[in-house]
Amino acid sequence: MKVNLIGKHEKDSRACRDAMALTLLDMMAKDKSICYVDCDLMGCVNTKQLRAAYPERALEAGIAEGNAAGVCAGLAATGKKVYLHSFGTFSSRRIYDQIYMSAAYAGLPVHVLGSDAGVTAAFNGGTHMPLEDAAMYLSIPQAVVFDACDYAQLAFLTRAQADIDAVTFTRFVRKDIIQVYGDDTEFAVGKGVVLHESDSDAATVIASGIMVDEALKAYEQLKSENVNVRVIDMFTWKPLDEELVLKAARETGAIVTAENHNVVCGLGSVVANCLAKNLPTVQEFVGVQDEFGQVGPQSFLMDEYGLRAANIVAAVKKAVSRK
Repeated sequence: MKVNLIGKHEKDSRACRDAMALTLLDMMAKDKSICYVDCDLMGCVNTKQLRAAYPERALEAGIAEGNAAGVCAGLAATGKKVYLHSFGTFSSRRIYDQIYMSAAYAGLPVHVLGSDAGVTAAFNGGTHMPLEDAAMYLSIPQAVVFDACDYAQLAFLTRAQADIDAVTFTRFVRKDIIQVYGDDTEFAVGKGVVLHESDSDAATVIASGIMVDEALKAYEQLKSENVNVRVIDMFTWKPLDEELVLKAARETGAIVTAENHNVVCGLGSVVANCLAKNLPTVQEFVGVQDEFGQVGPQSFLMDEYGLRAANIVAAVKKAVSRK
């Protein structure tokens, strides 16, 4: 793993969706077994270029997500490497039975991409706001679950999934995104990325997705108050990097998880399960507190649901006080 941390809290000039689209375009040019299926959202994720270049392998299923999942399973059964995209709500709730039975249960690797993760669905509102999408895939045996934080990470995950012989689910942001990593960063599936650590860390913040940048802001705020915290980007929720979680728990004695997802059955739950089985540790949970989504700009929603650096700072202080 090679980490080039940018961490300046600045928006990337590129649309995050292009990390997926352009990576797939390059992959399809090199590997004729790769297929892409969309559900009337190619214009939303800039994948019309895939259909223009490879019409026989970039397929439009229309607004029929369950049918699309069945098509993907059929393609996978013939040896194709299949990617399926829809909004996070539709690529989880709408197709769950088909992915579970036709793909996962049948041992067929279909790689599902869910855009507009969590509150980034913004003005599409509560009906289109996936706050439980990852939870559904976490419950599928052998499935692999990712939460991408920026352009570089999504590009890596798009490429890496082709070699994973299981159902995968990747949640990501379509448009505006904060750049966390340089494009030369090298990740490893199933391994968390340590962004900050010291011998005097009072707690560990484990974050993913849009909450990674918030965790970095919290780190800076706490450091200004002479409180050192470890920061880990846990972009792979399943399989969890249990070794890294337990190391952090032993060395810092307190864990705070931060996720753009319901705290029920999300990243925090996965980490808590690991700790409960191996090393019971004080833990606080930053995320959506078992609520439905709503309409509004992302900035408002992050405030409304407590997805800010300030919430992480408060959680760290509470966790430390409980040690």
